[in-house]
Amino acid sequence: MKVSKLAAVVVATATMATASPAAAQFFGGTCTRAELQEMADKYVKAQTEGLPLYIPMGNWVTYHENGELSTMSQGTLSTAMPVNFHRALLDTDQCKVFLELVSYEGEKPYVIAVQFGARGGNAGNFEVISTTTGDWLFDAKYTYEYARREEWSEIPEDKRNTPAELKAAADAYLDLFKDKSVQVPWGTPCNRLEGSVYTTAETCNVGVPDNIDMTDREYVIDPVIGAVDVFLKMGPNKRPDSHLFRIENGKIRYVHTVTNCLGDDNCGFDSFAEMLKKNPKMHPDFKD
Repeated sequence: MKVSKLAAVVVATATMATASPAAAQFFGGTCTRAELQEMADKYVKAQTEGLPLYIPMGNWVTYHENGELSTMSQGTLSTAMPVNFHRALLDTDQCKVFLELVSYEGEKPYVIAVQFGARGGNAGNFEVISTTTGDWLFDAKYTYEYARREEWSEIPEDKRNTPAELKAAADAYLDLFKDKSVQVPWGTPCNRLEGSVYTTAETCNVGVPDNIDMTDREYVIDPVIGAVDVFLKMGPNKRPDSHLFRIENGKIRYVHTVTNCLGDDNCGFDSFAEMLKKNPKMHPDFKD
């Protein structure tokens, strides 16, 4: 084992403890977009190299992956992979970062969602949802092709929604799974990327399952790009799930989902290959 890799493992192993008073002190203070962007870039580098050591951290941080307490040395963050695409949300109110990462050219494909805190030049308390072949509607190459073509540029300052408005729009969408009377601010048009299945339509109001709880929500909100990501536990099996929204003028424009199936192939539905065979339009042609 190379020295650098060994050092990374040592650091990662030290991060397996639960949060402590030291962690609470570490996460005091404020942050800027530039500082959060720098931390996001370091996370992407760490994921590319499979070396958590690239991320500066305090003495005590937690690392959860797919809803379970883990260590960085055992988690996906220690798996080197080419990051073909990534998108960051920067939340200066909470000093949190969200990352959406897609890797399709490595030995094993991944689509990964990450939330973590960052203050004072250090990062910590990582929540990771990692998906690969066999997870819900998974195909990293198609996810890459659809995601990279979307428009997520900064919203002019005079047209930005407040964090509260962005959160309310996201919550309305998620509440709809349990309460069909909820009024969701659908945008026109609206595109939905669920796993690798892409829906382009005048609206994303194409129906959602009934009586599904979307619980334990954790948010990263970025008004500059009109986006909010929500980590949650979905349905009776409490599957780890990320719902990412782009909201323009108060209306939902894009929705991305990443769902880990906790070992059940395609979350207990027919295999994704069978689904595609029956409905090839789940993967529409790419439009540049």
